[in-house]
Amino acid sequence: MMELQRSAALRFFLGFLLLSMANGRFVVEKNSLRVTSPDKIKGTYDSAIGNFGIPQYGGSMAGAVVYPKENQKGCKEFSEFGITFKSSPGALPTFVLVDRGDCFFALKVWNAQKAGASAVLVADNIEEALITMDSPEEDGSTSKYIENITIPSALIEKRFGEILKKAISAGDMVNVNLDWREAVPHPDDRVEYELWTNSNDECGVKCDMLMEFMKDFRGAAQILEKGGYTQFTPHYITWYCPRAFTLSKQCKSQCINHGRYCAPDPEQDFSSGYDGKDVVLENLRQLCVFRVANETKKPWVWWDYVTDFQIRCPMKEKKYNKECADGVIKSLGLDIKKIESCMGDPNADSENTVLKEEQDAQVGKGTRGDVTILPTVVVNNHQYRGKLEKGAVLKAICSGFEETTEPAVCLSTDVETNECLDNNGGCWQDKAANLTACKDTFRGRVCECPLVDGVQFKGDGYTTCEASGPGRCKVNNGGCWHEARDGHVFTACTDNGKVQCQCPPGFKGDGVKSCEDIDECKDRKACQCPECSCKNTWGSYDCSCSGNLLYIRDHDTCISKSSGGGKSSAWVAVWVILIGLAMAAGGAYLVYKYRLRSYMDSEIRAIMAQYMPLDSQAEVPNHVNEERA
Repeated sequence: MMELQRSAALRFFLGFLLLSMANGRFVVEKNSLRVTSPDKIKGTYDSAIGNFGIPQYGGSMAGAVVYPKENQKGCKEFSEFGITFKSSPGALPTFVLVDRGDCFFALKVWNAQKAGASAVLVADNIEEALITMDSPEEDGSTSKYIENITIPSALIEKRFGEILKKAISAGDMVNVNLDWREAVPHPDDRVEYELWTNSNDECGVKCDMLMEFMKDFRGAAQILEKGGYTQFTPHYITWYCPRAFTLSKQCKSQCINHGRYCAPDPEQDFSSGYDGKDVVLENLRQLCVFRVANETKKPWVWWDYVTDFQIRCPMKEKKYNKECADGVIKSLGLDIKKIESCMGDPNADSENTVLKEEQDAQVGKGTRGDVTILPTVVVNNHQYRGKLEKGAVLKAICSGFEETTEPAVCLSTDVETNECLDNNGGCWQDKAANLTACKDTFRGRVCECPLVDGVQFKGDGYTTCEASGPGRCKVNNGGCWHEARDGHVFTACTDNGKVQCQCPPGFKGDGVKSCEDIDECKDRKACQCPECSCKNTWGSYDCSCSGNLLYIRDHDTCISKSSGGGKSSAWVAVWVILIGLAMAAGGAYLVYKYRLRSYMDSEIRAIMAQYMPLDSQAEVPNHVNEERA
C-alpha cells in the first residue's frame, strides 16, 4: 500500500511538472573544441559540456584523441580488454572518443577515467542538435562513481565524430584543444551568480551532496560577497498545481496559496512524514531571510542561516519546523517580524509576491535556458555544467571575472596554477631587484610592467620595463651602484629628470657596477697645510692639526685654539673702548653745559638792557621799535 502511495505521489508531480515545462526553453552550455592536426580537418567545432565531472572553466586543455578498438561505447571497464589510456611522460594527455548508447553518459566517462583518460568525447549516434549530458538520478550504484568523476567530458555531433574516427583509422595523429575560457562571459570585475536550491534534506544522494556543498562553499561565498566581488542571489523552484486538482488531497498537502506554489513530498509518501507544503514554506522563509539580510547590507548571512538550519533542524530529527527556524534566526540577530511579514499568508487565495518572482525567474532569458534541474548554478547568466563541488564551482565563478581583476581567493593553488612560477611566464624580470612584469591571472598570465613604490615601469612587459617619473632612484637605486657601511648609505643614482649613475663625492668608478673609495690623503687632494695630519676614511677623510691648532676644512688651514692671550687682549680692547666712550660723553656734556650757559647769559643781558640799561653799557638798539616805526 505504501509503495502505491509513493508511486501515485511521484506520478502526480511528474504530471504537472511536465505541464509547467511544456513551453520550456532549453539552452545547451557549450565549449569550443579546436582540432589542431591533421591539417585536413583543422578547425573549430562545438561541443556540449557534460553536467558532471570538473570542466576547466577559464582554462583550456590540449590532448591526443584515441578511439579504442574494443569497448567503443565505454560501458564496460577498459581493463577487461587490457586497454589503458595513461600518457607516457612528455606526451600529450589522452582524450578518449566513445560512442553514445547502451549506458549512462557518466558511466562511460568513469570507465575512461579509471583507464587513465584525461578527457572524454562522446560521439552522438543520431543526427540532432547537441544536448547536455546529464547525470542519472543518483542511487546506491550510480553515486559511487558520479561523485568521483574529476575529468571533463563533452558531447560532439555524429558527423564530427565520424570525421575524427576516419582520421584516426587512417593513422593520423589527431590533436585537439578543449577551450572553456569563453564558456562563461567575463565582462567586468564583478560576477553575478545564482544558486537554485532546496531546503528539503530527505531527497537522497542529491540532497546530501547539496547540503555538503553548502557547508563547504559558505566560506568562499562570504569572502567574495563581503569584498564586493560578487552579487549572489539564491533561488528556489516551485511548481503550480493544475486547476482541476487544487481541491484534491494531494494539492492541499503539497501546495500553499490554493495550489499556486508546490513542492514534491519529501518522502514521496502522502500519508506520513513532512508534506511538500512544509518544504515550500521553509523555501519561502529562506528567501525572506536573504531579503531581510540584504536590506541590512549583509546578504552573506543567508549562508549562515541555511547551513545552521541544515545542522540544527533536520527532517530526520523531526525539527524541520518554524520553531527551530526561529531559533536559528534569533541566533543570527535577524528581525523575525520582518521575515514573517515578507512571507505573507500561505493560506490566502492570492499570489505571493516573493514566490511569484521565483516562478518568473525560472523561465530562461537571454543566453540562459529554463531552470528545471536542482541544484543549478548560474554564473553571469550562463548555467554551470559540472560537479557540484566547491573547487569546481569556484573555478566557474572565477572565470567570470575580467582578466587581472580576480580576487585573491581565485588565485589560490586550489583553484588555479600560477604560470608565473614557470620561467617567469616568459615576461621581463629584474632578478637583482626581485621585480617581474608577470601577473598571474585565473586564465593564465599577463606581462605588464609593474608599479613599485609609486614608480611606474614602462615597456612591452616581455623584454623591457624601465622606471619612469620621479622617485626612480627608490627602486633598486635606479640600477646604480649602492653600498652601506658604518651606518652610512651611499648611492650613485641621481635623478635630475633622467636617471644617471654617477659615483658620489669621495668615490670613483662607472657608477653602475662599482664605485671605489678615493684615498684623498694618498692623492694629496686635501689636508695640504704644513701643520695638517691626514687620515683616510670610507667615502671621506679626517684631517687634524698638530699642537694647539684647529683645522678649518673650507680653507684647508690650521688656526690657534689658545684662549689665554686672546681673552686678555679682547678685554683690554673692550675697556679702552668703554673708557674712550665715557670720556667722549663727559667732554660732550661739558661743552654742552658751557654753550647753554653762555647762551642763557646773553639772552638775559639782552632783555635786561631793554628795560634797565647799565651805566657801563651803551644803549642797546631796539630793533623791534625800529621796525614798527
